[in-house]
Parts: sequence; C-alpha cells; structure tokens
Amino acid sequence: MSPSRLAKTLTVSIDRPAAEAYAFVSDAANLPQWATAFVKSIRNTSLGWIAETIVGTVEIEFVPANDYGVADHFVRLGPGVEVRVPMRVLAHDAGSEVLFTLFQSPDMDESKFAADAALVARDLQTLKTVLEQR
Repeated sequence: MSPSRLAKTLTVSIDRPAAEAYAFVSDAANLPQWATAFVKSIRNTSLGWIAETIVGTVEIEFVPANDYGVADHFVRLGPGVEVRVPMRVLAHDAGSEVLFTLFQSPDMDESKFAADAALVARDLQTLKTVLEQR
C-alpha cells in the first residue's frame, strides 16, 4: 500500500447484544436494510450473492461465520476488480460496537474518499436504527 493512500475506520455503538448485531450484519440478505447508500437490492444465486448497487451489479461474499465477530466481505465490481471490506462486531458492555474500515482505492481522490466515508457513516447510523428498533 502506498503511504499516501488513506484508510479510515468508522464505528457505531449499538444497544443490542454483539451476537445479535453480528448475525444481522454478516447476513448478506440484510444489506439492503442498512447499507442503503450502496445496496439497492440483493439476491442469492447459484453463483453467490449478487447485488444491484449505485455502481451497478456486483458480487458480494462474506467470510464464513465465526465466533470472533469478523464480518469481512469482498465486493467484486467486475473481473479482477475486488474491494476488501474489513468489518467487525465487538461486545461493548451489554451492547456492541461495529467497526467498518474504508480504504482509499488507487483511482480515488481525497474528496471522493471523504464522500465515501460519509456514506459509510450514514449506513452505520442506519444499522444502529434498524437494530435498536428490533
């Protein structure tokens, strides 16, 4: 990674148990409920999860379910173009903390990176609202 490329970890505290928050965010079927700035719809196919997004049709693959709160996923924008999205759910008192790390891509200037970070922050607030209303 070039030292000039940015990374930003955004977090949100959610008043729900970590196991519940993890089960929700690690299920790709739930993306349209909380990742509204990016995902318009999603369907499970024989090839995996296919989402209609603001950048077109993409494939989304989550890492296998685990006991560590790791909800990393990969967004495949096209042949040979994959974006890794590190995401964690941590227990925090009786609730949880959700962490989402955003990396600046090589073709992204700082203003676009800041705009993407703002969209992720909005999505994390939506996630909080959705989970806390359950």
